Amino acid sequence: MSLIVQKFGGTSVGSIERIEQVADKVARFKRDGHDLVVVVSAMSGETNRLIGLAHEIQAQPVPREMDVLVSTGEQVTTALLSMALAKRGVSAKSYNGSQVRILTDDAHTKARIREIDDARLHADLDAGNVIVVAGFQGVDENGNITTLGRGGSDTTAVALAAALKAQECQIYTDVDGVYTTDPRVVDGARRLPRITFEEMLEMASMGSKVLQIRAVEFAGKYNVPLRVLHSFQEGPGTLIALEEDDAMETPTIAGIAFNRDEAKLTILGVPDMPGVAHKILGPIGDANIEVDVIVQNIAEDNSTDFTFTVSRGDLPRAEAVLTEVKTQLSAREVRSDSKIAKVSVVGVGMRSHAGVASQMFAALADVGINIQMITTSEIKISVIIEEKFLELAVRALHSSFELDKEPEDESAA
Repeated sequence: MSLIVQKFGGTSVGSIERIEQVADKVARFKRDGHDLVVVVSAMSGETNRLIGLAHEIQAQPVPREMDVLVSTGEQVTTALLSMALAKRGVSAKSYNGSQVRILTDDAHTKARIREIDDARLHADLDAGNVIVVAGFQGVDENGNITTLGRGGSDTTAVALAAALKAQECQIYTDVDGVYTTDPRVVDGARRLPRITFEEMLEMASMGSKVLQIRAVEFAGKYNVPLRVLHSFQEGPGTLIALEEDDAMETPTIAGIAFNRDEAKLTILGVPDMPGVAHKILGPIGDANIEVDVIVQNIAEDNSTDFTFTVSRGDLPRAEAVLTEVKTQLSAREVRSDSKIAKVSVVGVGMRSHAGVASQMFAALADVGINIQMITTSEIKISVIIEEKFLELAVRALHSSFELDKEPEDESAA
C-alpha cells in the first residue's frame, strides 16, 4: 500500500460539481488501496473575493488580519470535499494548517515552512481516513495563522509529501502535464513524460506557470517525486524527479520557456572604476527590486554602459532609483525599454552536448530576430529580444531543436 499526496487547485474545486468529481477520483484511489492526503486550494475566485473585501475596509490591510481572512477560503474547500467523500462511503477528516501544525516563520502573507508535526496525520491514516488539508497556510510559533503566498498550496503538498515520505506528490491542474512550450503559442508542443527538478525549476523561473517555484525547490531538496496531471482527464501526466544516470538518452533540450514580464534599463557613460556595479545595483536592491540579466560594456574613453532587466511592474521605481544614481555618478543618460521579452532554452542535456548556443542563435538569425542580451547557466541559455518577436522566436526554436518529435530511444538501437 502506497502513500500519495494529491493537490487540487482552485479551478479543480471551483464548483460543487467539480468538488464532487474530485471526490470520485479520490475515492477511486482509496478503493485501489492507497493511503491519501489531499491538499486543496480555495474555490477559484474566492481568494480574490476575500482580498477585495479587505481592500474595501483598508487600502493596505494589516498583514496578520489578511492572513486570517484569506485562509478561510481553503477551509471551506476542505470541509466540502470531506463531506463529498463521506457521501461516497469514504472516511475523511479535514484539517486546516494550524490543526496539522504546519509551523512557519512569522512573515505574514509570505511565510516559509519550518517544520510539520505529522503525528496526527499518521494516526488518522492508520485509522483508514483520507486526510484533507487546507493548502497555502500554516501557523507561527505564537499560534498566529500565516499564509505562504500565491500558489502556496503546491508548497503545502510537497512539504507534506516530504514529511510523510510519500511515494509521490500529484499536482492536479487544468493541464495534463508539462509541455515543451506553451501549446497556445506552438501547435506542435509536446507533453513531456519526464523532466528533472533542475529543468522544471529553470522552466518555472523563466515563465512557465505550471508549478510554483518554491514547490519545485522544496521537492528537489527533499527528493519528492512530483507528477503534474489533469484534474478531469485520464493520462500519465509528467513526472518531475531526479536526473537519471542514462544521460546518453537525455534530450539535449527539454523545452522552451518565455516571459513577457520584462523591462530593460541602461545607464550610459558611467565611470569605469572598481565598485561601480555595486553603486548602481546596491540602491536597486535596497528598493527591494530584483534584477535578472546584467550586461556591462566598456568604451574606449574609460566609461561603461551598464544594462540590466527587472520585472515590468518594477520599472517605474527602478527608473526613479537609477535617475538618482546617474546624478551621483555623473553618468550621461538613463534609458528604459518595457517592450522586451525573454526566451530560454532549457535542458540538462546541454552538459554533454556542444553547440546549443550556436544553434539557438542561428535559428533566431534565420527569422531576422536580433538578440539584445544573453545569459547562461549550466542547463539554460536565455536571450532578451523585442517583445513583438516573442512568439516567432519560440516557434523558430521549437522547430530548430525538433521538440515536436518524440525523442529516439537510443537504448533500443
